[in-house]
Amino acid sequence: MKQRVVVGISGGVDSAVAAWLLKNQGYDVVGLFMRNWHDTTGLISAECSYEDDVLFAKMTANKIGIPFHEVDLSDQYRARVVDYLFREYEAGRTPNPDVLCNREIKFDAFVEEAIKLGAEKVATGHYARVNEADTPAGPVYRLLAGLDKNKDQSYFLCQLNQQQLSRAMFPLGELTKPEVRDIAREQGLANAERKDSQGICFVGKVDLPVFLQQKLEAKQGRIIEIPKKIFLPPVGSTVEELARPIELTPDMGVQIGKHQGAHFYTIGQRKGLNVGGKEEPLFILATDIVNNIIYVGQGQEHPLLFRQALLVKNPEIHWIRPDLAMVPGENRRTLARIRYRQELQSAEIIRKEEGIYIKFDIPQRAVVPGQFAVWHDGEELIGSGAISQ
Repeated sequence: MKQRVVVGISGGVDSAVAAWLLKNQGYDVVGLFMRNWHDTTGLISAECSYEDDVLFAKMTANKIGIPFHEVDLSDQYRARVVDYLFREYEAGRTPNPDVLCNREIKFDAFVEEAIKLGAEKVATGHYARVNEADTPAGPVYRLLAGLDKNKDQSYFLCQLNQQQLSRAMFPLGELTKPEVRDIAREQGLANAERKDSQGICFVGKVDLPVFLQQKLEAKQGRIIEIPKKIFLPPVGSTVEELARPIELTPDMGVQIGKHQGAHFYTIGQRKGLNVGGKEEPLFILATDIVNNIIYVGQGQEHPLLFRQALLVKNPEIHWIRPDLAMVPGENRRTLARIRYRQELQSAEIIRKEEGIYIKFDIPQRAVVPGQFAVWHDGEELIGSGAISQ
């Protein structure tokens, strides 16, 4: 009897080709389209609207010859992803809703719906790989980078656990994006040339301040420019000191403008400041949510944009490979990144009582609290955590 695989079919080319590949490999494939968002507040473009997405999904299922179903998970998505997004911005952190969407929706709430359709496995169009391996601790599921280095999406799956990976299939993990497009053209799939979706997972490309103002109040505050010369080297070389951001105060710089709410901005951001007349572009160095102040500096090489270490506190630490978890006092060499599509960076993981410190060989630009740091053993992603500082 054929193994039943439910594919999260979105209307895009990646999930379409994933479904075709599985059907071609002899699986009993079912397409399941999930609607996770209804509100259009702050939406910049009507591209990839629900109506278009579901139309392309239905055409894909019909072309491939698989059953098609729909499910509305918007209540779960709002409670488990969007409300988290608002809470994080309000606290002065910059969340990654795509990571949470995978953990809470695609590989949790969606899997529950897929099981109702008889699914033994659940597949998506992610560019990543998963396999089972024997270890001294027993069988484990390994999350591996996709072979297409330009599209590797293992970062977005960094919060999945062993149970979730045991059900997951990623048919595109061995392919490149051009190869996926070629397959779609050869098979006459309607979305072969369709643009990839952008913006917040299932919400779309939004004007973020407008979107956030649904729950976060606009409030005028000061923009303070910090000159490069104010920068002081770290007071010591301990990893705790390297991971601690320098505390800025208004008297370190000069006011150059006003903003509409510090919680609408993030470290490293350039756009949206509406301050001109500077020799170099302005970048956000820090935000003070309590006093509603944004600190900025000129040039993308401003010293305060860089930090050599970061901290992931204990509650945020997640091991995809629990058998490789570290104990306080243990150090380990690793490859790490702090954002999607960043090249993996050589670093050291230092496990302390309060959490995990990642000390990079080279200082990193725009270490942003709330974003996810991930650490690898070669091509395998073994752990992750939201950056605490």
